[in-house]
Amino acid sequence: MESLPLVGLILILLIGLVLFLVLFKFFGLWFRARLANAPVGLGKLVGMSLRKVPVGLIVDSRITAVKAGLDIPSDPLEAHYLAGGDVGHVILALIAADKAGISLDFNRACAIDLATKGTGKTVLEAVRTSINPKVIDCPNAAMGRATIDGVAQDGIGVKVKARVTVRSHLDRFVGGATEETIIARVGEGIVSSIGSAASYKDVLENPDRISKTVLAKGLDSGTAFEILSIDIADVDVGENIGAKLQAEQADADKRVAQAKAEVRRAAAVAVEQEMRAKTQEQRAKVVEAEAQVPQAMADAFRSGNLGIMDYVRMKNVEADTSMRESIAGGEKKDPV
Repeated sequence: MESLPLVGLILILLIGLVLFLVLFKFFGLWFRARLANAPVGLGKLVGMSLRKVPVGLIVDSRITAVKAGLDIPSDPLEAHYLAGGDVGHVILALIAADKAGISLDFNRACAIDLATKGTGKTVLEAVRTSINPKVIDCPNAAMGRATIDGVAQDGIGVKVKARVTVRSHLDRFVGGATEETIIARVGEGIVSSIGSAASYKDVLENPDRISKTVLAKGLDSGTAFEILSIDIADVDVGENIGAKLQAEQADADKRVAQAKAEVRRAAAVAVEQEMRAKTQEQRAKVVEAEAQVPQAMADAFRSGNLGIMDYVRMKNVEADTSMRESIAGGEKKDPV
């Protein structure tokens, strides 16, 4: 019983020590927020510290917002930090939008900040682009192309460089298509506009017709930007694509004709070889028939159908024929 007062005194000292440490650590932040008319309770400061939230960042962000005329409590700032957002950029973006007269609430700013996380862009940049429009080169040189190439109806190619002036559309920024979509759509519109021209001269004479035609198509639909203008920076004449295609087609036709002629030549060679084979076959039959003549003559001698005088007269006829052929320069034929 005698030790109870001592235990109570120790507890009181411990509680006092804890309160002193809390006041020593958070009193400066609490007092600074109070002086800036942006109060944050000591309990909230302790709770933020236990949740490993940078207390100084939250207090400074709230003070900045209040001084700019935006009363944003500390709890939404803490929640956005815990969600992985950048509290400082959100506050600066809200202040910039408010000063420029752009409607942007805290929740949308947080959504834009989280949506742009890891993309290299920030909600502050989106607001600044909404205030000060930016210029996008079309095509983007980083994509490996220097010009947008189209072909007019007369077959002449046209090379175009365009500059697209856009500003951020904050209501469509979350879930809206990015700059790459703008570049692709503008490029498609330029190619279509060049293709609809009767001659490349029409494009060179009135390059603004390209920008007017493309701008009238509403290419910024579903994107995070609003297209303000499309300016044609440069127009050059390209290759004669029509003549090139015709030359390639003529070369292809020539190759097809050569292939068909080769097929016909091969067929003719095959027929020639076949006829030669038939000729040899017939000659073989003639030789075979000629080989049977002596045997037939021998059979005629034996049967008495051919006499010796008949044979001598036949030899004389053959000799006379051979002499006539020799005089005439013909091929000498051996007598049978």
